[in-house]
Amino acid sequence: MSNEIKNKFDNIDGKIDFVIELCQTLQQENSELMLKIQDLETQLDRKNVMEEEFSGQEALIQSKIDGLLKKLNHFSNSVSGDYPSRL
Repeated sequence: MSNEIKNKFDNIDGKIDFVIELCQTLQQENSELMLKIQDLETQLDRKNVMEEEFSGQEALIQSKIDGLLKKLNHFSNSVSGDYPSRL
């Protein structure tokens, strides 16, 4: 009976070792995933900043284009009134 008890404790000890190793592996994987999440969040933040800058530049460019078109329209209207059409 003593051997049977010793075998059961050895079996339990082996299972505990397995659970401990599994927990350590999962903790390591969790740490790696947390670092990856932080890296991805940093990349996303940079992307968002770049998108905001791009949107600002796009709005500025559109504003400049609108201003130039207004100038051209004003010029076109003033010139066409000065000269009779040849058509």
